[in-house]
Amino acid sequence: MNADTRPTAALRDHALAALTGLAIGDALGMPTQSMSLTEIRADHGTITGFADAGPHQRIAAGMSAGTITDDTEQALMVAELLVAGGGRLDPTRFAEALIAWERGMQAKGSLDLLGPSTKTAVQRILDGVPASEAGSTGTTNGAAMRIAPVGIAVPSGDLVRLVDAVQDASRVTHDTGLGIAGAAAVAAAVSAGVDGATRSEALDAAVAAAAIGAERGHWVAGADIAARTQWARGFLPTVPVDEQIDTVARLIGTSVASQESVVAALALVALDLDPWQTVCTAASIGGDTDTIAAMAGAVLGAVHGPDAWPADAVRTVTTVNDLDLAAVVDGLLQLRLPG
Repeated sequence: MNADTRPTAALRDHALAALTGLAIGDALGMPTQSMSLTEIRADHGTITGFADAGPHQRIAAGMSAGTITDDTEQALMVAELLVAGGGRLDPTRFAEALIAWERGMQAKGSLDLLGPSTKTAVQRILDGVPASEAGSTGTTNGAAMRIAPVGIAVPSGDLVRLVDAVQDASRVTHDTGLGIAGAAAVAAAVSAGVDGATRSEALDAAVAAAAIGAERGHWVAGADIAARTQWARGFLPTVPVDEQIDTVARLIGTSVASQESVVAALALVALDLDPWQTVCTAASIGGDTDTIAAMAGAVLGAVHGPDAWPADAVRTVTTVNDLDLAAVVDGLLQLRLPG
């Protein structure tokens, strides 16, 4: 279904559910991020709702239930810059915004700072490397975690155009085939969902966009995200339900590497479970849980629309973090819609 033929209200509902799902998944994964399965089970058992950071949580120590992390904050940063730039994310302004964001986090005493690829790129910029060249080694999921606004701003009908926009938004920090492929997969799934795609169709778009993105930017060795996603979405449903979390952790991986965490998020989406159950599972899986749950939440929100998320969860994450996501979505849809 083409975005131009869908009622604006439907586009808006699904776009808003995508950003809301990103924030919900992020907040669910906040207390478990960067923890092992053993630590998560000791602190929380299985995540079934928002929880305070537990005794094993170091990055988000002391954070209260429902609090978002860098995934949502940087996605909203991307959205603001996209709208201000008329659909283009200016590399220098983005680099400056990332530097200011981390300095603000450091001033608050937070350990929730820039990820490894973004940190390297920012340091290169500070050292005098042009912003347009700073991301030549970035392969982690930093671009993918904050790319949902691009999926909302750009229709899915022309995947080459969509991947162009993804690369433009990723160039400062993740201008590699792996970084772009991971971000392209998430953006395409979100965009397709906003356009009315089913869950399976959204995953098809993710695989196709990842294949295009893999040919962009600088080459860095790593497993092909499109191929791994296609394999995972077929394999994981064959695993007994009580073994699926361990299987994702062991065979797909849940690290910050794009070829692990992006694939893990899309594999969980492919299980066709209730969206809330899916993001809770993602938050329970170990490793980069907040990012995996945020990416899965963005895709599921885009596909299922407002019905994806319990009203009390939406209320909690927007109230605790003082989010006005509707205004953000309206700005992004002005970029998406013709005229």
